[in-house]
Amino acid sequence: MTRVVDIIHLRSSSSCRSVALKSNRIASIRTALAWLLCLGLCAPALSATEDEVMKRVRERFPQSLVEKVFATPYPGLYEVLMDNKLFYTDEQVSFALVGNLIDIKSSQNLTQQRLRKLTAIEWKDLPLELAIKKVKGDGSRRLAIFSDPMCPHCITQERELAKITNVTIYTFMFPIERLHKGATERSRAIWCSPDRAKAWDELLLNRVEPRAKPCADPVKKIEALGTKLKISVTPTLVFGDGTVVAGGIPAQQVEKHLIEAAKNTPG
Repeated sequence: MTRVVDIIHLRSSSSCRSVALKSNRIASIRTALAWLLCLGLCAPALSATEDEVMKRVRERFPQSLVEKVFATPYPGLYEVLMDNKLFYTDEQVSFALVGNLIDIKSSQNLTQQRLRKLTAIEWKDLPLELAIKKVKGDGSRRLAIFSDPMCPHCITQERELAKITNVTIYTFMFPIERLHKGATERSRAIWCSPDRAKAWDELLLNRVEPRAKPCADPVKKIEALGTKLKISVTPTLVFGDGTVVAGGIPAQQVEKHLIEAAKNTPG
């Protein structure tokens, strides 16, 4: 059965919370709806403000980056953006509801819609001069990718991107040295190569090591950019409409996102 939601107890008691499941158990659609109904019936007349809930979430999760808290249309239910992931809680932060919130009438995945909006990266905020530019076919569509030359998942992603055409790909070399020893050195060598796009493809697709004399490179600037944009996983793809996909996806999904981005991008 498709997972709808996991409800994790953060504090026990109250009849409403008795609907909750223990951590890692899966709630059925009926249970999830009953939980939301319970929230509506049990919500106090005066709800907590988003700032108050934010404070409580940060107290509960001191080691995590709590970015935003919003009240949802459902009484007593708040959405929390933490570490670029979305979950739901009540105003006392007594549980964490992890999973997808589905609008039954429209069958739309409200969680994915919100996450896409909250984590979007404006294309204009990408300094494309720091990226390796590769035009495929007519280059009419746009895709940026933060990638580590020594990351196995990035190599797999490059093989999938090789199947895509009519796109301009901007590759921001984002070596994670603590995980992939030698990634920084190779990134710098690729940037200093006469043909950067060819040197990148040769290393990622054919494992041919780049050979180039040292030069001024943007590795440190891209590292700072990644921190600013909250890039924590390689590969991370950014489409023309701002949609961010962290982690590798197959060519068919890349194509789907490119088509959707073209629809959502003005001009």
